[in-house]
Amino acid sequence: MQTRKLTSAALLIAIGTLSAHLIYIPAGVSKCFPVQHAINVMGAVLLGPDYAVAIGFIIACLRNMLGTGSLLAFPGSMIGAALAGLAYSRYKTLPAAMAGEIFGTGIIGGFVAWIMATLLLGSKAVAWFFIPPFLVSTIGGSVIACLLLKTGFFKQFSSKEGK
Repeated sequence: MQTRKLTSAALLIAIGTLSAHLIYIPAGVSKCFPVQHAINVMGAVLLGPDYAVAIGFIIACLRNMLGTGSLLAFPGSMIGAALAGLAYSRYKTLPAAMAGEIFGTGIIGGFVAWIMATLLLGSKAVAWFFIPPFLVSTIGGSVIACLLLKTGFFKQFSSKEGK
């Protein structure tokens, strides 16, 4: 079962990293990435909160190394993944995971990104500069994840299979 979870995580990381240059919403120093948010929700539902956060962290690292992301990829991916995973593990519903991702990335992640942009990148933007694009991106990504999970396409990647 551990091999299945690691393989599923690697697949999500590959999708997130390779699609980073294709679909993003520019927002000043930030690049909002709806595919990342879809991956956060799918990772949270299929693999759990620890894997979801690790997937978000690794994708953010790879995107930064490849020049397709910024430092703001870290709070934008990891906080939402953590809350999506915790919400799903507590309530066992897809809407709970989506709500965790949207609140974690859109509100908390947007606020943390503003703090990071101010302190580390010298940005003069206000917090509300980051929160709306983060919300748009995470809502879109969460809906995409919901549609993909409801179709059952990713069911074979679930760690619950083969028990």
